Amino acid sequence: MSPLPTTPTSTAKPNKVLALWHKTRRYPFGQKIFSIMVSRMAPYFASITPLITELSPNRCACLIKKRHRVHNHINTVHVIAICNGLEMAMGVMAEASIPSHLRWLPKGMSLDYTAKAGSDILCVAEVLPEQWVTGDMLVPVTAYDTQGVVVVKGHIKLWISEKPNKHHA
Repeated sequence: MSPLPTTPTSTAKPNKVLALWHKTRRYPFGQKIFSIMVSRMAPYFASITPLITELSPNRCACLIKKRHRVHNHINTVHVIAICNGLEMAMGVMAEASIPSHLRWLPKGMSLDYTAKAGSDILCVAEVLPEQWVTGDMLVPVTAYDTQGVVVVKGHIKLWISEKPNKHHA
Protein backbone atom coordinates (compact mmCIF):
# COMPACT_ATOMS: atom_id res chain seq x y z
CA MET A 1 0.00 0.00 0.00
CA SER A 2 1.28 3.45 -0.91
CA PRO A 3 1.87 5.82 2.03
CA LEU A 4 0.73 8.78 -0.09
CA PRO A 5 -2.95 9.28 -0.92
CA THR A 6 -3.87 9.27 -4.58
CA THR A 7 -6.25 11.89 -5.85
CA PRO A 8 -8.11 12.48 -9.09
CA THR A 9 -5.94 15.53 -9.81
CA SER A 10 -2.73 13.54 -9.54
CA THR A 11 -3.73 10.54 -11.66
CA ALA A 12 -6.25 11.91 -14.13
CA LYS A 13 -5.51 13.41 -17.51
CA PRO A 14 -4.70 17.13 -17.13
CA ASN A 15 -7.70 19.46 -17.28
CA LYS A 16 -7.94 22.24 -19.88
CA VAL A 17 -5.84 24.72 -17.89
CA LEU A 18 -3.01 22.27 -17.24
CA ALA A 19 -3.17 21.03 -20.84
CA LEU A 20 -2.87 24.63 -22.09
CA TRP A 21 0.06 25.24 -19.72
CA HIS A 22 1.87 22.15 -21.02
CA LYS A 23 1.15 23.07 -24.64
CA THR A 24 2.33 26.69 -24.37
CA ARG A 25 5.47 25.67 -22.42
CA ARG A 26 6.76 23.94 -25.57
CA TYR A 27 7.11 27.29 -27.35
CA PRO A 28 9.60 30.12 -26.87
CA PHE A 29 8.05 32.58 -24.39
CA GLY A 30 5.46 29.91 -23.53
CA GLN A 31 5.07 31.12 -19.92
CA LYS A 32 4.42 34.64 -21.23
CA ILE A 33 1.90 33.40 -23.80
CA PHE A 34 0.04 31.42 -21.12
CA SER A 35 0.08 34.39 -18.73
CA ILE A 36 -1.33 36.72 -21.40
CA MET A 37 -4.08 34.21 -22.15
CA VAL A 38 -5.05 34.04 -18.47
CA SER A 39 -4.97 37.85 -18.24
CA ARG A 40 -7.36 38.05 -21.19
CA MET A 41 -9.82 35.75 -19.40
CA ALA A 42 -9.63 37.94 -16.28
CA PRO A 43 -8.51 41.36 -17.61
CA TYR A 44 -7.79 42.99 -14.25
CA PHE A 45 -4.77 40.70 -13.85
CA ALA A 46 -3.13 42.43 -16.82
CA SER A 47 -2.63 45.52 -14.62
CA ILE A 48 0.36 43.79 -12.95
CA THR A 49 1.76 42.20 -16.15
CA PRO A 50 2.00 38.82 -14.40
CA LEU A 51 4.11 35.86 -15.44
CA ILE A 52 3.05 32.36 -14.40
CA THR A 53 6.39 30.66 -13.72
CA GLU A 54 5.15 27.37 -12.27
CA LEU A 55 1.93 25.40 -12.52
CA SER A 56 1.22 21.88 -11.33
CA PRO A 57 -1.75 20.30 -9.60
CA ASN A 58 -2.29 22.15 -6.32
CA ARG A 59 0.48 24.73 -6.85
CA CYS A 60 0.98 27.89 -8.89
CA ALA A 61 3.61 30.63 -8.82
CA CYS A 62 3.16 34.05 -10.41
CA LEU A 63 5.93 36.63 -10.83
CA ILE A 64 5.32 40.38 -10.58
CA LYS A 65 8.22 42.47 -11.87
CA LYS A 66 9.06 45.57 -9.84
CA ARG A 67 8.29 48.38 -12.27
CA HIS A 68 6.92 51.88 -11.96
CA ARG A 69 3.32 50.92 -12.73
CA VAL A 70 3.10 48.76 -9.57
CA HIS A 71 5.01 51.10 -7.20
CA ASN A 72 3.57 52.84 -4.18
CA HIS A 73 4.69 56.17 -2.70
CA ILE A 74 7.87 54.65 -1.19
CA ASN A 75 8.98 53.01 -4.45
CA THR A 76 8.18 49.44 -3.38
CA VAL A 77 5.66 47.07 -4.95
CA HIS A 78 2.20 48.17 -3.83
CA VAL A 79 0.49 45.60 -1.65
CA ILE A 80 -2.66 45.71 -3.80
CA ALA A 81 -0.54 44.66 -6.80
CA ILE A 82 0.75 41.80 -4.65
CA CYS A 83 -2.82 40.89 -3.66
CA ASN A 84 -3.67 40.79 -7.36
CA GLY A 85 -0.72 38.45 -7.99
CA LEU A 86 -1.72 36.21 -5.10
CA GLU A 87 -5.29 36.05 -6.37
CA MET A 88 -4.06 35.17 -9.86
CA ALA A 89 -1.81 32.41 -8.51
CA MET A 90 -4.71 31.05 -6.45
CA GLY A 91 -7.20 31.22 -9.34
CA VAL A 92 -4.93 29.52 -11.85
CA MET A 93 -3.99 26.87 -9.27
CA ALA A 94 -7.68 26.28 -8.50
CA GLU A 95 -8.64 25.99 -12.16
CA ALA A 96 -5.77 23.59 -12.80
CA SER A 97 -6.42 21.46 -9.72
CA ILE A 98 -10.07 21.27 -8.70
CA PRO A 99 -11.68 17.86 -9.25
CA SER A 100 -14.00 17.91 -12.27
CA HIS A 101 -17.21 17.46 -10.22
CA LEU A 102 -16.51 20.56 -8.09
CA ARG A 103 -16.50 24.33 -8.63
CA TRP A 104 -15.04 27.23 -6.64
CA LEU A 105 -15.88 30.82 -5.77
CA PRO A 106 -13.68 33.22 -3.79
CA LYS A 107 -15.19 34.38 -0.48
CA GLY A 108 -12.47 36.50 1.06
CA MET A 109 -8.82 37.22 1.60
CA SER A 110 -6.88 37.62 4.83
CA LEU A 111 -3.30 38.83 4.52
CA ASP A 112 -0.47 40.12 6.67
CA TYR A 113 2.10 42.51 5.24
CA THR A 114 5.32 41.23 6.75
CA ALA A 115 8.10 43.16 4.96
CA LYS A 116 8.71 45.85 2.35
CA ALA A 117 8.46 44.58 -1.22
CA GLY A 118 11.51 46.23 -2.77
CA SER A 119 12.18 43.77 -5.59
CA ASP A 120 10.35 41.51 -8.03
CA ILE A 121 7.74 39.47 -6.16
CA LEU A 122 6.89 35.78 -6.51
CA CYS A 123 3.30 35.00 -5.49
CA VAL A 124 2.61 31.37 -4.57
CA ALA A 125 -0.65 29.51 -3.90
CA GLU A 126 -0.46 25.90 -2.79
CA VAL A 127 -2.90 23.44 -1.25
CA LEU A 128 -2.91 19.79 -0.27
CA PRO A 129 -4.87 17.44 -2.57
CA GLU A 130 -7.16 16.38 0.29
CA GLN A 131 -8.38 19.98 0.72
CA TRP A 132 -10.62 19.69 -2.37
CA VAL A 133 -13.88 18.94 -0.54
CA THR A 134 -17.15 20.85 -0.41
CA GLY A 135 -17.44 23.79 1.99
CA ASP A 136 -15.01 26.52 2.96
CA MET A 137 -11.42 26.00 1.84
CA LEU A 138 -8.48 28.12 2.94
CA VAL A 139 -5.81 28.45 0.27
CA PRO A 140 -2.45 29.47 1.77
CA VAL A 141 -0.82 32.25 -0.27
CA THR A 142 2.64 33.73 0.17
CA ALA A 143 4.57 36.47 -1.63
CA TYR A 144 8.38 36.40 -1.63
CA ASP A 145 10.97 38.97 -2.67
CA THR A 146 14.03 37.96 -4.69
CA GLN A 147 15.95 37.17 -1.48
CA GLY A 148 13.25 34.70 -0.36
CA VAL A 149 11.89 37.04 2.31
CA VAL A 150 8.15 36.70 2.89
CA VAL A 151 6.57 40.10 2.17
CA VAL A 152 2.89 39.08 2.32
CA LYS A 153 1.38 35.94 3.84
CA GLY A 154 -2.15 34.75 4.45
CA HIS A 155 -4.97 32.85 2.82
CA ILE A 156 -7.77 33.22 0.31
CA LYS A 157 -11.04 31.62 1.35
CA LEU A 158 -12.92 29.67 -1.32
CA TRP A 159 -16.38 28.16 -1.31
CA ILE A 160 -16.20 24.69 -2.87
CA SER A 161 -19.45 23.13 -4.07
CA GLU A 162 -20.68 20.34 -6.33
CA LYS A 163 -21.33 21.35 -9.92
CA PRO A 164 -25.06 21.32 -10.65
CA ASN A 165 -26.37 18.15 -12.24
CA LYS A 166 -27.00 18.93 -15.91
CA HIS A 167 -29.60 16.17 -16.24
CA HIS A 168 -32.55 17.39 -14.19
CA ALA A 169 -35.67 15.20 -14.10
